[in-house]
Amino acid sequence: MRISDLLRSKGTAVATVEPDTTVTDLLRGLAENNVGAMVVVGPDGIAGIVSERDVVRRLNDFGPDLLTRPVSDIMTRMVASCTPEDSVDHLSVLMTERRIRHVPVVVAGKLAGIVSIGDVVKSRMQELEKTQEHLEAYIAQG
Repeated sequence: MRISDLLRSKGTAVATVEPDTTVTDLLRGLAENNVGAMVVVGPDGIAGIVSERDVVRRLNDFGPDLLTRPVSDIMTRMVASCTPEDSVDHLSVLMTERRIRHVPVVVAGKLAGIVSIGDVVKSRMQELEKTQEHLEAYIAQG
């Protein structure tokens, strides 16, 4: 299965913020969009990615003042990305090795979607269910 197959079923909408967005506004956006991360987009394209985990980890560094700081202070700047042609298996390995949960999908340097670890797990579950159905049908035909 390819990333393009995932995007076809889940859609290509991506919640984004700008680097100067405050952490308070980031948290509001995460809640409103019911997502765990947002892609940080600047004038030159993807500038980073910021997640709930980033907020929690940096809260220890900045304390309550974190809420008024820009997301650029806490975002991950080295963003792992994928393309629609990549396989879900490849992305699963990347997510596991780099211990990341959200990967933007990029086409010709432009943001084209995002895939979460939940999307990958859901895809795997569907594949396993199909395999089980095929095996049960094969056995039943005897």
